[in-house]
Amino acid sequence: MTKRNFLFVSLDGLITDIAWHVLKEGHEVKYCIENASEAQIGDGFVPKISDWKAEIDWADVIVFDDVLGQGSQAADLRAAGKAVIGGSPYTDRLEDDRTFGQEELRKHDVNVLPFYDFTSFDEAIDFVRKNPGSYVVKPSGEAQNIKRLLFVGQEDDGRDVIDVLSAYKNAYSDKVKQFQLQKRVKGVEIAIGAFFNGQRFLSPINVNFEHKKLFPGDLGPPTGEMGTMMYWSKPNRIFNQTLKKLEPTLRAEGYNGYLDINCIVNGNGIYPLEFTARFGYPTISIQQAGLITPIGEFLWRLAHGVDEDFRAKPGFQIGVRLVVPPFPFDDPKTFEANSKDRVIVFNKPVRDGVHIEDVRMENEEWIITGTSGVVLVVVGTGNSVRQAQTQAYNRIKNILIPNVYYRTDIGNRWLEDCDRLHTWGYLRDY
Repeated sequence: MTKRNFLFVSLDGLITDIAWHVLKEGHEVKYCIENASEAQIGDGFVPKISDWKAEIDWADVIVFDDVLGQGSQAADLRAAGKAVIGGSPYTDRLEDDRTFGQEELRKHDVNVLPFYDFTSFDEAIDFVRKNPGSYVVKPSGEAQNIKRLLFVGQEDDGRDVIDVLSAYKNAYSDKVKQFQLQKRVKGVEIAIGAFFNGQRFLSPINVNFEHKKLFPGDLGPPTGEMGTMMYWSKPNRIFNQTLKKLEPTLRAEGYNGYLDINCIVNGNGIYPLEFTARFGYPTISIQQAGLITPIGEFLWRLAHGVDEDFRAKPGFQIGVRLVVPPFPFDDPKTFEANSKDRVIVFNKPVRDGVHIEDVRMENEEWIITGTSGVVLVVVGTGNSVRQAQTQAYNRIKNILIPNVYYRTDIGNRWLEDCDRLHTWGYLRDY
């Protein structure tokens, strides 16, 4: 193995787990978290720095972990000849600006659902009254990171959407400056993602099914992600009709990184919902468990544009997110009282499949830190979904965390989803 120098640049400590795994493989790592309230994440696991720009010349690979302006920094460094994993102003905008993302899909001849942009809650309420129907409420810009504000309407006449918009007007007018109403369709929610090396999408692609609601049975508030079931695949029909069509534009951008598109599919068609123009979290940690190529070598090849597909394990990966109060809500007092600085206990000294999120290490003890209440992701793999589930949940039994909660049904809907997707022909490679 050739030892490389990796510089990880994070806004909020999202990529800690991957930095830790790269370090464990024998590479040199330096890690910068820019948000002061999250700065302790990863302490004791990876070497930390405060000024990442002073380490640019040292780095063989620079990895950015988010959008929200990091794409501009990545593009500038890429133009200066550095090997970078990260976006560009264009790819940042694909994720940050929902309308732009939908318009780009339309421009690339990808079918999109009707959507409507608003800056006024009153205007949106009036629109739904005049155009009754089922809609999804999607905040735009930075507000879209508050996952609990996304609302999926259930009523055919839109009454529940009107009620939610009225409540948001009273409670969130200062945070939600722009939002979108998107026509809702029913079907299977599925995401297709792939790694782009600056020239093309690499194979295999990733097929994944996120479980976004807080409680089993898809109950409770949206969280962003409580767990995911995934597998690696040859390019399939969904990929070819969505992401593949963006390849020339991404090539012109010189994009190096991961791109994911979340879709609703049914017997009538494929309907893309939104982009993730970066690694997903905790998606990348679950994906890493399915790679045969070591993650450090994989990232180096991706950043340097090596034109070679990679190897991944057959079968399935399941990742279960372990969280504590106040997740998914923002409540510093609750976090201080119930979760901060609690010790994570392992019944047996076995930590296979355990991936860290907002954790630091002190005197060999793993301790909850940060502010959000996301703690660990526990991953299981197997030739069947049931095998992967069994391994993941058996590993969770070895972990003791005060006040922890997690979903017990990650992957359960696969049998029904698989049948429908095969019936509609979306998992074939044409």
